[in-house]
Amino acid sequence: MAIPEQFIEELIARSDVADVVGEYVHLTPKGGNMWGLCPFHTEKTPSFSVSRDKQIYKCFGCGKGGGVINFIMEMEHLSYPDAIRHLAKRLGMEVPETAGNGEGRKKYQRAVEANKEAARFYHDYMKSPGGEAVRAYIAQRRISPKFATRFGLGAAPGEWDALTKALTAKGFSKMELIDAGLAVGGKNGGIYDKFRSRLMLPVIDVRGDVVGFTSRILPGLDGAKYLNSPDTACFKKSQLIYALNLAKSTKRPNLILVEGNIDVITLHQAGFDNVVATMGTALTADHARILSRYTKELVLCYDNDEAGKKSTDRVLSILKNADLSVRVLQLPNAYDAEGKPLKQDPDDFIKKFGPAAFEKCLNGSAGQNDYRIDALLQKADLSNDDGRMEFLRSAVETVGSLQSPIEREIYGNKAAQAAGITPAAFAQEVERWRKGQFRQARRKEQRQSLIPTSTRQPKSRELRYENIRSGLAEEGVLRLVLLDPALFAKVDLEPEEFSSQLLGKTFRILKDRHDRGLSVQLPALAGELSAEEMSHLVEVQSQPQSLGHASQALEDYIKTIKGEAAQRGAKPQSEEALLALRKRQREKTMEDGQ
Repeated sequence: MAIPEQFIEELIARSDVADVVGEYVHLTPKGGNMWGLCPFHTEKTPSFSVSRDKQIYKCFGCGKGGGVINFIMEMEHLSYPDAIRHLAKRLGMEVPETAGNGEGRKKYQRAVEANKEAARFYHDYMKSPGGEAVRAYIAQRRISPKFATRFGLGAAPGEWDALTKALTAKGFSKMELIDAGLAVGGKNGGIYDKFRSRLMLPVIDVRGDVVGFTSRILPGLDGAKYLNSPDTACFKKSQLIYALNLAKSTKRPNLILVEGNIDVITLHQAGFDNVVATMGTALTADHARILSRYTKELVLCYDNDEAGKKSTDRVLSILKNADLSVRVLQLPNAYDAEGKPLKQDPDDFIKKFGPAAFEKCLNGSAGQNDYRIDALLQKADLSNDDGRMEFLRSAVETVGSLQSPIEREIYGNKAAQAAGITPAAFAQEVERWRKGQFRQARRKEQRQSLIPTSTRQPKSRELRYENIRSGLAEEGVLRLVLLDPALFAKVDLEPEEFSSQLLGKTFRILKDRHDRGLSVQLPALAGELSAEEMSHLVEVQSQPQSLGHASQALEDYIKTIKGEAAQRGAKPQSEEALLALRKRQREKTMEDGQ
């Protein structure tokens, strides 16, 4: 039975390695990671590290390492598929295994059919006398009947089982309605509707299938303000983007990402048919990959309050390695009669100022670097020297981290002008900061280079490098593409040029996954690598590697690999000769030990 890769990626994304490991090991935060006593060998001093950033664990005592699936395989002594099932059960997820009889596909199709029928039921009910309260709310939000129909808006009745009765009458079983996320099982074996007394917004995937719902409680009623379908065979929040089925056909040159579903509808109604939103969840790397398939420029337009600004900063950090150009549309501040700032979202803005004003803001949206400098300026007090120095320290770090010299000059000049100093002085400070970063990276690499070559070899003899110089360069290539998958475009190498069979195989797997738009993080490779292989690759990833001069480092690594490969090609050795050489080396080692 095959388990879809998309499901495995979502499972890994939802199974935070620190949370899972924390159920077995007492972890304490220290130096950016979590530390505890290794569960795989006896120790008194913690040497077991868990990295939330990389979603990996590593024991510096016994050497074991991997991702969340590897951990469960080791701890529970399970096979790869059984470890996936174990994690899925922990999260209440059902594994969509593709059996030969097509049972998984049938279940998916029935869930889609049930959601489609539910969308019709909710839409029809909205038009009935019972839907008056929802119609009033839609009118209050100034959504026209045309766009209410375009987005398939509906109303969920207040009764406990109105939908379940209607759909069981159409031939759906109780379990099918639960599996589709439309019903919830009761204590006595019965079921009741998941959604009641709500505005219903169908979620339609890019193929045009209704796969689930998002909903809003009506004003004055108790309950969660927004409620989504649970994850089902067809509804995966981490892989769904609201209104992408409509926005993918836009003639505009970009997509606009907002926070709320009502914002999406209001902006589409105002003529901006390129607006989308995530499904009530934070933007993930998976969302970024999906969006990059449909646009080359993404405009972020979050609420203009402090929470919205924090969300923007967080999303920018996620999108920094995405294959997207990113801009930020900051809505102007609004104030009440007393001059106090008011929260303003896209829906509010359109209703107060109209489409033309939003279009003007869109045209003036800032690139992500402009946004970062502007954000620093908004926080800074430039009226005194202390405030200017604080701003300059932050601006130097922000500009210094840019890889392009042209970008550093443009945004350096902007920061210098704002602080009232010369561009030359600012550029000098940026170069000083960059040299300091480079020296730190070099010191780390030099400390690493002092480690005896024997300790740089894989612990498993079967994985030892025949060519240590090439092997270390091959490790460097893997570290860089794991840190920044965009660097794959600059790697002019074939797996056959790697001297290490393991590193060449890993490069091939990662490159293939990158080309297919799948995750290229180590935890996703659990099904293709042995425990020993994964442990060594975690060791490789744990070595210091800076992205500050990534292009130059990558070029040096590739040059070393190709040079060593050329030498191997000039003096080819047969497999028999290599075996004989290894035998002589073993014999010499034994003689030396006598």
